[in-house]
Amino acid sequence: MSIEVSNESGVDVSEDELISVARFVIAKMDVHPAAELSMVLLDSAAMADLHMRWMDLPGPTDVMSFPMDELEPGGRPDAPEPGPAMLGDIVLCPEFAEQQAAKAGHSLGQELALLTVHGVLHLLGYDHAEPDEEKEMFALQRQLLEEWVAAQVESYHADRQSQKDQRLLDKSRYFDEP
Repeated sequence: MSIEVSNESGVDVSEDELISVARFVIAKMDVHPAAELSMVLLDSAAMADLHMRWMDLPGPTDVMSFPMDELEPGGRPDAPEPGPAMLGDIVLCPEFAEQQAAKAGHSLGQELALLTVHGVLHLLGYDHAEPDEEKEMFALQRQLLEEWVAAQVESYHADRQSQKDQRLLDKSRYFDEP
């Protein structure tokens, strides 16, 4: 899976974390593992320009998704064998997201992870224009984000345990010496 991040926003963010959450969601949604995704982070002025150009709405927004192919979870149903595809672009605005994060009482990293999940789901055809669509998409978004966080915590604890085990093994080599 290829995920490229281009940070043109001027805000320092963890690109590794954005890639991690995007990769997790793409895998969980059963998208072909060779799929490609592009993520672009823009400042407020550039995002406002995109927002007006594509949505005819003034001012910046937090996330916009630009699907490349018509995909369903698991790939195109009319394809004989699902193959790699360019999912599209997710455009994030960290400046705007930072304001939302402050209002929600969490970090910019948490907000960007949420917006990344949201953007990937849009690329996969999910929408929230109608109440039933919104309920489905936001429930899935919450579930995926919670599962990703749980996987991050589990990975952290496994890494810590591995480090402890290695220190113990390093010390044990002295037991064999006279």
